[in-house]
Formats: sequence, C-alpha cells, structure tokens
Amino acid sequence: MSHRLDKIASLIKEEISLIFLHKIQDPKLSILTITNVKVSPDVRQAKVYFSVYNKEKREEVLEKINEIKGFIRSQLAGRIQLRFVPELVFFIDDTLDYVEKMEGLFKKIHENDNEKYEK
Repeated sequence: MSHRLDKIASLIKEEISLIFLHKIQDPKLSILTITNVKVSPDVRQAKVYFSVYNKEKREEVLEKINEIKGFIRSQLAGRIQLRFVPELVFFIDDTLDYVEKMEGLFKKIHENDNEKYEK
C-alpha cells in the first residue's frame, strides 16, 4: 500500500473511532474498537475491521453497525477532506481469537513436553 493510502486509512480509522465515541449513543456499540482500516487504491471503498470484547454479541453488533453505516459515512464526510468519501464495509476482526487459539496450542505442546521430561 502506498504512503498516501496508509495515511488515508489511518485518518479514517481515527475519525470513525471518534464518531463511535462521541456521536453514537447506542450502548451496544460502546463496547467495540476499530482495529484496522484498509482503503482500496481508488479510495472508493474502505474495509473497516472492529473487535468486540463480548464474543457472543459480535453478530448483533455487526448488524447494528450495518443499519447505521450511512450515518457513520455522512459524519465521516464532514470530518475529512477527500474528493470521495469511501463506501464503508465493516468486518469483525477475529485476530485475537486466532492468537488465543495459537497460545492454547503452544501451552498444550509445552505441557506435553514437560510431562515427557518429568518421567
């Protein structure tokens, strides 16, 4: 990704985070964190990745975000100076789940190693 696209993605991430913090008063959406933004080369689309602390509510939060993404985009338009405000597509970031799974596997491997050496 070019330096310009990195800067645009970073700006969008920061501004969307502020929109969720200050403009959206829904308690269901106060528990999310914007983790990453990827902008297409033509800046027409932005993939916005978010994480939710409560794993059981992820799909519910995604549905709610998709209901109000027009509002989020209009708020974003007033905060950034771009020729086009990108279409926002939201995704659940499951990176932390993957990290937890890998840590569990490593722990299990090391437990098995310790049992072998103790015998």
